[in-house]
Amino acid sequence: MADGTTVSNLPEEILLNVFSAVSDTRTRNSLSLVCRSFFRLERKTRISLTLRGNARDLHLIPTSFMHVTHLDISFLSPWGHALFCSSATNTFDPRLLALRLRDAFPHVTSLAVYARDPLTLHLLLLSPWPELSSVKLVRWHQRPPTSPAGSDFAKLFSQCRSLASLDLSSFYHWPEDLPPVLAANPDTAASLRRLNLLTTSFTEGFKSHQIESITASCPNLEHFLVACKFDPRYIGFVGDDTLVAIPSNCPKLSLLHLADTSSFSNRRENEGFGGEEGRVTRATLVTLFSGLPLLEELVLDVCKNVRDSSLALEVLGSKCPNLRVLKLGQFQGICLALGSKLDGVALCHGLQSLSVGNCADLDDMGLIEIARGCSRLVRFEVQGCNLVTEQGLRTMACLLSRTMIDVKVSSCVNLDAAATLRALEPIRNRIERLHVDCVWNGLKESDGLGHGFLNFDLNGLDELDGGGGGGELMDYFGGGECENTSKRKRQRCKYEMGIHDSFLESNDNGFYGKCWDKLRYLSLWIKVGDLLTPLPVAGLEDCPSLEEILIKVEGDSRGQQKPAEREFGLSILACYPQLLKMQLDCGDTKGYALTAPSGQMDLSLWERFFLNGIGSLSLNELHYWPPQDEDVNQRSVSLPAAGLLQECYTLRKLFIHGTAHEHFMNFFLKTPNLRDVQLREDYYPAPENDMSTEMRVASCSRFEDALNRRQICD
Repeated sequence: MADGTTVSNLPEEILLNVFSAVSDTRTRNSLSLVCRSFFRLERKTRISLTLRGNARDLHLIPTSFMHVTHLDISFLSPWGHALFCSSATNTFDPRLLALRLRDAFPHVTSLAVYARDPLTLHLLLLSPWPELSSVKLVRWHQRPPTSPAGSDFAKLFSQCRSLASLDLSSFYHWPEDLPPVLAANPDTAASLRRLNLLTTSFTEGFKSHQIESITASCPNLEHFLVACKFDPRYIGFVGDDTLVAIPSNCPKLSLLHLADTSSFSNRRENEGFGGEEGRVTRATLVTLFSGLPLLEELVLDVCKNVRDSSLALEVLGSKCPNLRVLKLGQFQGICLALGSKLDGVALCHGLQSLSVGNCADLDDMGLIEIARGCSRLVRFEVQGCNLVTEQGLRTMACLLSRTMIDVKVSSCVNLDAAATLRALEPIRNRIERLHVDCVWNGLKESDGLGHGFLNFDLNGLDELDGGGGGGELMDYFGGGECENTSKRKRQRCKYEMGIHDSFLESNDNGFYGKCWDKLRYLSLWIKVGDLLTPLPVAGLEDCPSLEEILIKVEGDSRGQQKPAEREFGLSILACYPQLLKMQLDCGDTKGYALTAPSGQMDLSLWERFFLNGIGSLSLNELHYWPPQDEDVNQRSVSLPAAGLLQECYTLRKLFIHGTAHEHFMNFFLKTPNLRDVQLREDYYPAPENDMSTEMRVASCSRFEDALNRRQICD
């Protein structure tokens, strides 16, 4: 400034507010290096910290982060090993290390830790944090068979009397471990407000009597998430009695997630009306919804048919006025769309997020009715609804063009990639997050521009909330005849055939294309053996703000012929200038880790196919899940994969969700800016003992030492 005043001259109260608003870790680190005053202010406002590095260096933890309240030590290296009991820390007394951790962060209220065995928590809580109220336990390895039932939680519940939140969603345990501990510690159980039991490693989940016992022990729960079985063929399945008991035991619930364990397996087949029936009646749903008036978020992923749910959902809309998030799995009849009168889920007017899965009778008119009734929807997800077409989704997008910014369309036979993108053109300039299935259906370059679908002149859309326009929409979609022709003439929501000129914009190449101005996150599903290259032609050629992409490759490569093309198509993503983060998930791709039969490719060749061209991307962070061989429980990076990943010269962070040989890992030392590398076996069951030729504790330490010795330019 002209008078010599700088930002350092601002009052400390203002600077504290400025520093508190900075969330990016690297920016905060840079601020702390400006001067002593900035260092003090940065440390004073740093409330969240995730520790990386090797557990053997715990004794070197600085004591300047005294104000941290949220501490995550679940990602320390070597990942997955016991925090205080591995060979990485055996040179120091584990009790002293635990006390050192406690003294370095005295004000911790939220803790995340990889608890490989009960001793980890026992040592951490020798001198417990007095204000600790939230704990997340992580463990992908199998529960130690010698541990007594409940030993993983006994110390936690006995020492942390004011525990308000417990997250076990990533912690492998046995369902019978928790209820006895809750019953034995009634004061701690009564203090719990949030309990997350959506453990993805479960095959059957919590049984009905266990859920009833847990909710009876924790009467003050506000958030309850649990994995279970709704299948009547299983002993202890969740049915009417359990659903009625939940609101009776926990009337304060504002968030309730009940998910069948089969929903964790990414099922893509849709059984429709022919699937198994769930033992959930309409009367039970009415009782459940009536007993939870404070409900704000509800997930019922039943994976079994729940029929005639329209009336129950109307009760949900009237009895739970604060409901904002709703997810329904295999509910039938959620919106009957008979005439112009709203019904079913369309009467939940306050919804901001709606997810519908495997609803066999949801059609275009149902989508339109939902859009008319739920006019505040920000996020919409539809999966496995085979009656939904491009016309219906496009009409819904028109009606919600002012609010909807997050869309996921998956496993709908009438909505391939190109059809989905054409349907979303009315919100193309608003949408920020998107998921599509890469189903091309013979897409050619000449098919990149859609035509012949409904376009709306949305003048006066505020009045489209009643019977004025329902008849005409039904008439167009074959849902009935309009009785009053004059109403049709007065309707302010007009449609016409053809592409509106506003959907055509010239791009930098001189051609007409579609620009997704605000799209920042893109998620893709693709079948193994298919190519990614038609993605721009389908309609995603211009995404100037795209920062992060998730690509999930799924299927069985065994029996697949060798692809005709050399590469999967990652190089086409170079057209997105702001793309910095990628998650390439091939974890559900199955194949031969060792020698493949004649005429087929083993996993190393498939990895070469998937990763070819990744070096042309300017990525900053990459998460990679290698394909797996189920027969040997192996997910390991191959030699071709290591060589191709090494070509990502702009990478700073690389996380491999699997294993790798040490000499393959040394390839990454040639990546000039790489600062953070870690192997995470975060899948179940994680290998108990790594093979002698793969990364072990000593191998991990040697690699990290070599990585840290390098000079990083910034």
